[in-house]
Amino acid sequence: MRPSSAARWSLAALVVVIALIVAIWPRDDDVSTPGSFAEYRDRAGTTATGDAPTVDLGAERAAAGLAECPRPADGGAAESTGPLAGLQVTCLADGEPIDLGHAVAGRPVVLNLWAHWCEPCAEELPYLQQYAARAGDAVTVLTVHEDPQQGSALARLTDYGVRLPGVQDDGKSVAAAVGAPAVLPVSVLLDPSGDVAAVLPQPFRSVEEIAEAVRTRLGVTT
Repeated sequence: MRPSSAARWSLAALVVVIALIVAIWPRDDDVSTPGSFAEYRDRAGTTATGDAPTVDLGAERAAAGLAECPRPADGGAAESTGPLAGLQVTCLADGEPIDLGHAVAGRPVVLNLWAHWCEPCAEELPYLQQYAARAGDAVTVLTVHEDPQQGSALARLTDYGVRLPGVQDDGKSVAAAVGAPAVLPVSVLLDPSGDVAAVLPQPFRSVEEIAEAVRTRLGVTT
């Protein structure tokens, strides 16, 4: 027996309702690529919880071969009076906690805020390493990874061949302390006392751009 017209219309309506439910049902596999610098920072706030404290990253640290985190210019006595004084972060090279303000005190500093998924950061980091080699002890260049996934940061630095000293800052405390905008990458220039000389929310495109920023903002020619 054929179904009545009313039954056919009811079945069609049910199919449409089911299709709409499927279309709007939340998905966990959204892997869209962010299209602007602001979206890079937004993604950092919505990533997975990151490496658990018990995860052993020894192999990743060894593969990355990062330089040790900096120490005060005078060997220990220098103290920062700037916004980073007393701020605790984790050294990427060995996983040990450090007082960032104390670590960078006593000489000019370029802090580079980045994340492992940030494409402009990937382009910029090799220039920062080249600049660090050129500047030597005159300027400290230090990376600050903001995403919770520390293992991914180590893997990216290994891929990039970047050996700069770096710290892990899950809570974006450095950005908050210096008043950095919600974009990545950001370079923060600090004078020897630890005070902020400039916050530059832009990727550097060459070693010369970095050197010029350091010269004009910190008065250091390298």
